[in-house]
Amino acid sequence: MIEICEVGPRDGLQNEKKPISTDQKVEMITRLIDAGIKKIEAVSFVNPKVVPQMADAEEVMKRVPRVDGVKYAGLILNYSGMERAMKTDVDIFHIVTTTSDAFNLKNARKTVDQNVAEHITVIQEAVAAKKPVTGVLGTAFGCPYSGEVPVDRVLEISEAFVKAGASEIVLADTTGLANPVQVAEVVNRFQRHYGDDIKLGLHFHNTRGLGLANVLAGYQAGIRRFDSSIAGLGGCPFAPKAVGNVCTEDMVNMFAGMGVETGTDLQKLVETALWMEEQMEKRLDGMVMKV
Repeated sequence: MIEICEVGPRDGLQNEKKPISTDQKVEMITRLIDAGIKKIEAVSFVNPKVVPQMADAEEVMKRVPRVDGVKYAGLILNYSGMERAMKTDVDIFHIVTTTSDAFNLKNARKTVDQNVAEHITVIQEAVAAKKPVTGVLGTAFGCPYSGEVPVDRVLEISEAFVKAGASEIVLADTTGLANPVQVAEVVNRFQRHYGDDIKLGLHFHNTRGLGLANVLAGYQAGIRRFDSSIAGLGGCPFAPKAVGNVCTEDMVNMFAGMGVETGTDLQKLVETALWMEEQMEKRLDGMVMKV
């Protein structure tokens, strides 16, 4: 069974210029749940001046439907974000850093080591409050500014998060630099390091057209937890020319053709993707909804 973390309401919308209302976000999330999605990264607790699309995080969390088996995650970049998240009903904290100093200085105005030091405290306090923590490592497959990111560096940061209390790690290809051979190599290194002790997820962008190929490489290397975004929405305010995430309904279609269960209704996902095109008032990147 594939575990999908739907990131459309957060990563999918954060870079969009067209304002999306709280009502639209809640409707989007409701439709995703109706299509069988069980884990949704619904909001991020970031500076609303920097990412205005996420300014209503608290209101969204007040209004999302509560359904048995459905978990909501919130993205957190710093201590103040954690303080905001603690006042909501977010189920899972996604604590994020990148693995490249060049990117992190643009994204958070801190070096990676400075960010990790702050995040250790954030993770410890979240765990003490009985909030599960996923450590998300951006630029894990390469940085658009400084190039290659050594796997040893990725493992070093993962280890700091795990020691602080993170129960899951997600490796994110923030600007779509990964290729299938690299994905298999990084996953194999991670699995040799941790065995079955830490759950690993993967987060890919389709900037260079390799999103689904990288998902398949991860699956063949043993990964069963993937981030994706309905209709292929997505992008990063700090990543030059980064386009959408791996498309949820396209990924589900691929796995369905392979005979791999995702627990979702493909037709309802396609209907939700088409609805999102109406909300965004533009053509979106998903492929299956076009056939």
